[in-house]
Amino acid sequence: MSPRGLLKVTKGIEKTLGRERSAKWGPRTIDLDILIFDDIALDEPHLRLPHPEIKNRAFVLTPLAEIAGELRHQSGKTIKEMLQMSDDKKMVKIYKK
Repeated sequence: MSPRGLLKVTKGIEKTLGRERSAKWGPRTIDLDILIFDDIALDEPHLRLPHPEIKNRAFVLTPLAEIAGELRHQSGKTIKEMLQMSDDKKMVKIYKK
């Protein structure tokens, strides 16, 4: 599947689950983002890869570092390195059973 094909699928899932687009960054039922797609870089109106806000969001980097910490971002840094360098100091709690 291509990045654009995956975007179409994710938007379909959001619609099925009742997502309504009313305000940018407003509350929503569900929000699916494509963070990284292989080593593809895209800058299109509706699809930017890698996701431009990864580095600013500990709530994205923390679980991603847990499952794919050695994955390399287009910047050359690993996800773990990006998490360590992140300025986002909001608490992210990992629950384990």
